[in-house]
Amino acid sequence: MTGASGLNEAEAARRLALVGPNQFDPPRTRSLTQIVLATLREPMFGLLLVASGLYLALGDLAEGLLLTLAAVATIVQVIFQEARSERALKALRDLAEPMVRLVRDGRERQAPSRSLVPGDVVLVGEGQRVPADGRLIDGELLTIDEAALTGESVPVQRAPGPAGEPSSAIFAGTLIVSGQGVAEVTATGPRTAIGAIGAALATLETTGAPLQKAIARLVGWLGLGAGLFCLLVMVAYGLTRGDWLEAALAGVTVAIAMIPEEFPMVLAIFMALGAWRLGRHNVLVRRGAVIETLGGATVLCIDKTGTLTENRMTVAALWAEGARISLDQDGAAPEPLLAAASLACAPRPVDPMDRALVAVARPSADLRLERVWPLRTERLAVVQAWRRADQRLIVAAKGAPEAIFALCRLAPVETAPLRTALEALALEGLRVLAVAEAIAVGEAPEAPEAVDFVFRGLVGFADPLRDDAVAAVSEARAAGVKVMMITGDYPATALNIARQAGLDVGAGVLTGQDIARLDPAALRARLADVRVFARIRPEQKLALVEALKANGEVVAMTGDGVNDAPALEAAHIGIAMGRRGTDVAREAADLILLDDSLASIVGGVRLGRRIYNNLRRALTYVTAIHVPIAGLALAPVLLGAPPMLFPVQVVFLELVIDPVCSLVFEGEPSDRDSMRRPPRSPRASLFGPRQIVHGALQGLLILAVVLALYLWGLSWLPAAQARAGAFAGLVVANLTLALTDATGRDSRLLDARRWVFWTIAATAGAILLLVLLTPGLAGLFRMAAPPAGFATICVVAGLVAAGWAWLPRILRRSDPDQAAPRAAD
Repeated sequence: MTGASGLNEAEAARRLALVGPNQFDPPRTRSLTQIVLATLREPMFGLLLVASGLYLALGDLAEGLLLTLAAVATIVQVIFQEARSERALKALRDLAEPMVRLVRDGRERQAPSRSLVPGDVVLVGEGQRVPADGRLIDGELLTIDEAALTGESVPVQRAPGPAGEPSSAIFAGTLIVSGQGVAEVTATGPRTAIGAIGAALATLETTGAPLQKAIARLVGWLGLGAGLFCLLVMVAYGLTRGDWLEAALAGVTVAIAMIPEEFPMVLAIFMALGAWRLGRHNVLVRRGAVIETLGGATVLCIDKTGTLTENRMTVAALWAEGARISLDQDGAAPEPLLAAASLACAPRPVDPMDRALVAVARPSADLRLERVWPLRTERLAVVQAWRRADQRLIVAAKGAPEAIFALCRLAPVETAPLRTALEALALEGLRVLAVAEAIAVGEAPEAPEAVDFVFRGLVGFADPLRDDAVAAVSEARAAGVKVMMITGDYPATALNIARQAGLDVGAGVLTGQDIARLDPAALRARLADVRVFARIRPEQKLALVEALKANGEVVAMTGDGVNDAPALEAAHIGIAMGRRGTDVAREAADLILLDDSLASIVGGVRLGRRIYNNLRRALTYVTAIHVPIAGLALAPVLLGAPPMLFPVQVVFLELVIDPVCSLVFEGEPSDRDSMRRPPRSPRASLFGPRQIVHGALQGLLILAVVLALYLWGLSWLPAAQARAGAFAGLVVANLTLALTDATGRDSRLLDARRWVFWTIAATAGAILLLVLLTPGLAGLFRMAAPPAGFATICVVAGLVAAGWAWLPRILRRSDPDQAAPRAAD
């Protein structure tokens, strides 16, 4: 039932039911009860309870019950939005679940880590975290960092061995620094060594973004200010009019009107649903703060293999003994070159080039892997030693041609024809590896440099361009985003692929050797126009990131290897590859690309711009609409006029504002020219003084118009009618302002995609008409149906006060000289 072929599915399912999933702690989610309790602790709910109590103290039972009902409706609405955010976060956790390579029924496949059970056979390798406790049963000598478990910073070595042998034991949560191997799982979940001491693996980060924390502090200060104004109004009203219960009601109304409780809700919903939307586009968000940055990226630093190309390698060309060799009809060639190349591949290959070589090489029998020298920065080659049945040692090496030339100790005159052949293959866009081999006796040497290698030849791999790569590069460049390709490939290969993908290759290619010779200032100057980088070592990626940042760029950097982690950490936006990336790269990154495609990165930038723009508009709208609400609750009291707003009316407005913010603004589609505009300035603030002033001016205009209508109405109408007309104007201005602020510069007023807004507007309008035309309901709102003429003037004034921004948009669209073609959303 187990062994090299692994468990069968039936037995694995039985063991999973017996021992449970391989997870240390269940995912932390808020239950409905926790959401309700958190909502009830909000200051707004307490103020509504106070207002309801005051109505009851005044003897207005119906008004008190109505306000209580409105408060319940507000709470239900908030709970709905919070639950929606929790569902989005749960979907993200599902996407973020770690995957493992396991063997079941003799077949290798990817599976969620939590599905592992004791007895499973898993494949582990460099850069991965061990998914469960186990023992090595095959493979190489592994170097493992066990600091997460033991606190010991010095890596230890583990080798395949029998059950119970300490040197073969590996533990969940530890990091494989080098080597590949096959392990049998012995313990999962809380039964592992790390689970027993209460540790947990890294999970999706859900901490608040810096902006969320800043907004929370702002709301706290505004809440304190609202409390002070509440006391001021209450004292002023009580002293001037002698009615302290009404004074308390007026003070509470001002406090309710002044607290912008939508700010934290809007941010939380936008961050959660924004991350969910990005996840649907194969971009998994690990750090919420990056959502604010993504749309402002000015440079995309991408790898070639798997991002621009399909990472689907096939052996396309062979060169040996001075001539190019063709594969036979079966796709194989009886060549010492291929035999040697296959011996430098992992026994269970994961790398696409290893798979391609093993597929076409003739299998060798009676060989036992004895020693592996993995790829290193100082030696860009993989070397493996195999013991034959006659006890002789075969040492095979494959890697970068320069590294193989060095291992073979070839003189410049010997490498000249090899470099000519290499250049010819690279110009075809092939990825080229060189191969060498040696026969030795005795024990394997400590270093491969001690072996007398014989050069066998060159192997060219074809890796077709992704179907969507050209369009993605074109869209990024149209959006003002510089696309830079950073690869370890040969320069001619890199230029060929870059040219096919549509990158700017006018400035040629900059190699790792070139970068090593440049000082920081010179490197910064070269980065102004160079877009293709070849033979780049992982540590040089960090230098490129730092130079780009010094040039004022907002850098998005992709990476998949252990050594890419510093560059991913340093970049403004670190993007790890989800399919081929190591756990170390994923842990260092802000985003994980689930399909490793450039098109998904560009789609993420497009969506990031949409989220940023919509969030900025929503925050501006919240600022703007609270100015007239607070002003109309305060100004009449200070002017000695009858109050215009009471708590029930403010709550009615809040019931409109909350879904508008969380549904209309969040769901607003991208501007049709969003990817035809350059990135915003890195110094631009999401919600800074400019947005606050803009929102305040919008709100002050609405306040002035509605207050003037109310005071004018009081001069010739009863207060209830003047209040009704002015309130109708305020509701219309609120809805018009929402539509004005939510839509982009080229948006159409009647757009089927905005059905949510029109549903909210129609519902609010219907309820308002019902209140005004039903005397009993109107009395509860302390209003009465106004004259038709006054009502019409108020509605039109509300439309104009908030909708004036549509005029320049209409004029712009009507001017053929200014109408520019737009990109489709």
